[in-house]
Amino acid sequence: MPLSEQEQRLLDEMERHLLKNDADVVTAPSGDRALSYRNLIYGALLLLVGIGGLIAAVASGGQIGPVWSIVIGVVAFLAMLGGAMLAFTPVRRDPDSGPRASNRPPRPRDASFMDRMNDRWDRRQEER
Repeated sequence: MPLSEQEQRLLDEMERHLLKNDADVVTAPSGDRALSYRNLIYGALLLLVGIGGLIAAVASGGQIGPVWSIVIGVVAFLAMLGGAMLAFTPVRRDPDSGPRASNRPPRPRDASFMDRMNDRWDRRQEER
């Protein structure tokens, strides 16, 4: 069943509005903060150590006593919390460092996938 003229106009208007808002979200500048891979790795390791400590505290609850089991469990939970915070806390980027420090002009934010791939290829060729 085809749409009426009013429904078609409303649908077109909704599409334009959605595309405009999505474009705003996608092209929004990320600022000078980004996640650090090093912090992600350290945070994940700390999270795993905390999980291991929590499992150890539960498993050895009868042998070491209930008070020490609770203390180890709390410390392990704090380690897990600290690891998660470390992994997902953005760090300040230095605008002068990194791949943008070259004499090439920065690419526009709305560059297509192929443009980005071509830029990466050119950078690799320049490094050789």
